[in-house]
Amino acid sequence: MSPFWQAWFQFWLVSMVLFALVVAGGALPATDAPLRIGVALTSMGPPADLTPAGRFMIGILGGVFLGWMVMFGLVMRQAIAMGRAGQPLWRAATIGMLAWYALDSALSVATGFGLNLVPNTLALGMFLVGIAGSKVLARDA
Repeated sequence: MSPFWQAWFQFWLVSMVLFALVVAGGALPATDAPLRIGVALTSMGPPADLTPAGRFMIGILGGVFLGWMVMFGLVMRQAIAMGRAGQPLWRAATIGMLAWYALDSALSVATGFGLNLVPNTLALGMFLVGIAGSKVLARDA
């Protein structure tokens, strides 16, 4: 993979890690402002009223998302090192992203937060541009 596409995926990964930290920050009143802004931008209603149970779930979600991105980073590093032999790892990562996008986006719409499709589509789009541009899943000629 060229240095450009490696940097592309690194930028994508750093962006996703920062997002995970914003979500996790919603668990505490002292650090929830970025999450509140994000929720306000992706809903049609008033800002979220975060209950203790809601803060607990948001903290868990942020932790799970962070763990997912750490795993993505390690998988991508290994896939890059493996060259063509890393295609199964890229395929698994792509299927995982598509599964996340489908469920997260469908539930966003169903719960009245349809504007969440904007950041979801941006995250998936950046990932798929990297997959297509780097040709990591291209068939051998």
